[in-house]
Amino acid sequence: MVAANLTGAFLCTQQPFTLMKSQQPRGGRIINDGSISATTPRPNSAPYTATKHVITGLTKSTALDGRPFDIACGQIDIGNAATEMTARMSSGVLQANGEIASEPTIPAEHVARAVVYMAGLPLEANVLTMTAVISRRRG
Repeated sequence: MVAANLTGAFLCTQQPFTLMKSQQPRGGRIINDGSISATTPRPNSAPYTATKHVITGLTKSTALDGRPFDIACGQIDIGNAATEMTARMSSGVLQANGEIASEPTIPAEHVARAVVYMAGLPLEANVLTMTAVISRRRG
């Protein structure tokens, strides 16, 4: 998990950043995949939650360091996108209070539209963080 969520995110930020600094015209946009778990963790999720906190630090540092080079960096925090991986949410998952409860999911199409919005902004504008959740319950 650390290799994918932490090392992978670092390398997938570092390499484009280097390219964006040297290309003509210079600049570009990096959008990192965070998680609502960084602000609303689940029980027994310390490793995953910790890696998502790191993504927030990476995003903020990259956004700051990228300013002189016209590089914008933002993060989308997704809460329960409707995928095969989250299908179990409807049958119930452990909550912070110890109960098992079902959780709604947000259609992946909605998340995609949010990312397209972030990507479509001019480089002088940046959405540093965006949280995409369904309008019911968690988050």
